[in-house]
Amino acid sequence: MTRQYDGLPGPGPSTTPQSAGWITTPLTADLVRGALELERTEHGLLPHRLPARARAQCDDALLAAAEAKPSGVRLAFRTRATAVELDTLPTKTVYQGAPPRPDGMYDLLVDGSFAARASAPGGNVMTVDITTGSTETRPGPVGTVRFPGLAGRMKNVEIWLPHNETTQLVALRTDAPVEPVPLGGRKVWLHHGSSISHGSDAAGPSTTWPALAASLGGVELVNLGLSGSAMLDAFTARVMRDTPADLISVKIGINLVNGDVMRLRAFTSAVHGFLDTIRDGHPEVPLLVVSPVLCPMHEDTPGPGAFDFTALSAGRLRFRATGDPAERAAGKLTLNVIRDELSRIVKQRAADDPRLHHLDGRDLYGEADFEESPLPDGLHPDAASHRRIGERFAERAFGTGGPFAAAGA
Repeated sequence: MTRQYDGLPGPGPSTTPQSAGWITTPLTADLVRGALELERTEHGLLPHRLPARARAQCDDALLAAAEAKPSGVRLAFRTRATAVELDTLPTKTVYQGAPPRPDGMYDLLVDGSFAARASAPGGNVMTVDITTGSTETRPGPVGTVRFPGLAGRMKNVEIWLPHNETTQLVALRTDAPVEPVPLGGRKVWLHHGSSISHGSDAAGPSTTWPALAASLGGVELVNLGLSGSAMLDAFTARVMRDTPADLISVKIGINLVNGDVMRLRAFTSAVHGFLDTIRDGHPEVPLLVVSPVLCPMHEDTPGPGAFDFTALSAGRLRFRATGDPAERAAGKLTLNVIRDELSRIVKQRAADDPRLHHLDGRDLYGEADFEESPLPDGLHPDAASHRRIGERFAERAFGTGGPFAAAGA
């Protein structure tokens, strides 16, 4: 599931001195899963989740940052190594005036089971002024993530890259040879959604809700969750059309509301066009349309969304809706408007497309869940809610009678 630029040169040398007995393995496409393209930089490989042609059609800085943050991207190999080191150059983000963000995490899975979690020191630092949107990046050094103490038997190893940090892959070292892992007949699930699908506020990259659902469903994940950028863009639909997949889902809604990018008339047409484009490349693939999970601030209040500067002054990150509920009459979108329209559209299309399905997002996170585990910033689920959403999606999509039921491991 990884594509490379034509003529991509070979990997550069490691920038970290090797100890005796270490083997440096070239970082090549057959070791990387979940990326749609790999770009050679002066430091190493930069995974992209949108290919160059799509990126060239939109100069939005938010989209550029989102697609380069490797949610769902992982290294996968077989080895008898007892220690693994990965040199990376992350770009860490600091929001001026907001609480500090934790460093991105690297999750180690051995034979499909979580084994360890670590962060990388060093890296670039991008500072964002949330009042103006301006950014400034300070370069930093390459860091090393270490996973020692592994069993010496042959095993499948995955290193999931931080879902919330742009990460350049510099060098992979082990104390025994590595080889690529074949897919082994596992089906590929292609998913597109917003920051919640991207993994905002998840504990780590293997515990975003799509990663958890993929693990429970026994499938290979390609995650096109793009923070702030699930806008029904035609180029994203074309990427999904052209990406090999056995199962496809699209989670539509929250970014259209908090971005205040269209009205109901345009929304209906855009949804049909998005689904039509996907179907051009995947006419028979099970396709699941998921409406928004509960988000009280936008249930009946349109966008745009904005930072709550009163909360920020008290050291808390929160968002608020700034629209007027009365504007729904003029076609402004809210989450309830979108849910009703998505349900109607899928019902209409399913008469001629029996493999098209609908899932109400409130079945994944609804009012009772909000009462028990509120959205910490008013917009994004916390780590425990990611697990809940992932488990419920797996049950409803991959479980008996679900649209992806035949895909199980």
